[in-house]
Amino acid sequence: MSGSSREFLCKPSRRVQGRFSVPGDKSISHRAVMFGALAQGRTEVSGFLPGADTLATAQILRDLGVAIERTAATGLRIDGVGLHGLRPSATPLDCGNAGTAMRLLTGLLAGQRFASTLIGDESLSRRPMRRVIDPLLQMGARIDCTAAGTAPLQIHAVDGLRGIEYRCPVASAQIKSCVLLAGLYADGPTEVTEPAATRDYTERMLSALGADVSVAGTRVRLNPGQTLRAQPIAVPGDFSSAAFFLVAGAIAPEGELIIENVGLNPRRTGLLLTLIDMGADIEILDQREVAGEPVGDLRVRSSALRAVDVPIERVPDMIDEFPAFAIAAACAEGTSSVRGAHELRVKESDRIAAMARGLEALGVQVQEFDDGMAIEGRADMGGGCIDSQGDHRIAMSFAVAALRATGVIRILDCANVDTSFPGFSELATLAGLSVQVREGGPELSA
Repeated sequence: MSGSSREFLCKPSRRVQGRFSVPGDKSISHRAVMFGALAQGRTEVSGFLPGADTLATAQILRDLGVAIERTAATGLRIDGVGLHGLRPSATPLDCGNAGTAMRLLTGLLAGQRFASTLIGDESLSRRPMRRVIDPLLQMGARIDCTAAGTAPLQIHAVDGLRGIEYRCPVASAQIKSCVLLAGLYADGPTEVTEPAATRDYTERMLSALGADVSVAGTRVRLNPGQTLRAQPIAVPGDFSSAAFFLVAGAIAPEGELIIENVGLNPRRTGLLLTLIDMGADIEILDQREVAGEPVGDLRVRSSALRAVDVPIERVPDMIDEFPAFAIAAACAEGTSSVRGAHELRVKESDRIAAMARGLEALGVQVQEFDDGMAIEGRADMGGGCIDSQGDHRIAMSFAVAALRATGVIRILDCANVDTSFPGFSELATLAGLSVQVREGGPELSA
């Protein structure tokens, strides 16, 4: 089993009820800090996610000479230094468990005239980084990594980068964003073409701050030589966090939930479409736009779900929500399948294997593929012990599964839940789930 002593004990419950909001979008929070640091002027950020990952990004920018002040629990004030105002750090820059931070900052730092070293925790230090290093090397960056292509990353000083036309071998918003960030320091246009469209937070925010960005299908083009101008950034609720409660509301035998102020960027809401395809009773209320991002309130009621084969073209738009989807599929009538999700193998854990083993421990039949899985739904799941492998989304998904369990679900290694969803256990309890947090203590049988 994995090493953290924090665990969840989740008892069966039947009814959910409540109206609440979830923490701010993690992807937008990361970018708000980075682009606010590179902008000219003061950026006021509201709705910032104060999780371990995003706070690591903020601390790294502080280490690089940017004044960043917490103005409220979810508020930041960033005094930008412009594209060329960062200063070298005397110590390695610690990304903790934040893969988004490491991959995007590699692009941001690749064009600097000073050297930097990016490090991470044990989990992040196993994740592949050549996928972002390779295009940066084509742009003239000088970056060293381990023989396995992992962190620590040593980024050497350069006099500048050259613009390239890069075709991503996989659909990845992190690769695209990394290359675009480096493109801010290039001597010519930078183009990124993906095999399928992915999250467009970087393009939206760059455009909002004054960069010359154009999008045509799956191709994004950035012209260099722009000055980013600071402006207020309002971060909506994170759809990935709302996803656990969408599934909870749909699979609970009774009740309804309303989740307010959720970001509904179409590159993020694949799970919403998939749950609706499964028969989930979900309604979008008060749909609106905030700072260029679509936002709405989501109402979900207890539903009779049916199995679905996830369209392969939808996979990039729900890549982070597959653990939550797998719980919904386990509660649906029939056998659901997912293919084309190779990226799940290299997330915080091997999410295909982790979800398969966890569901099997609860009595659910799962067929595992290299690029996905097939899940046979059933009326109820049993209790059991789950190793989340330090993966926050695995841990939260199995907490939701207790709504349809006949016994206690014990979930190990849950400390990293705070990286994306601080206060999850408290909010889940208010919504009707039974989630007890244990810090160490004697062994218990599930």
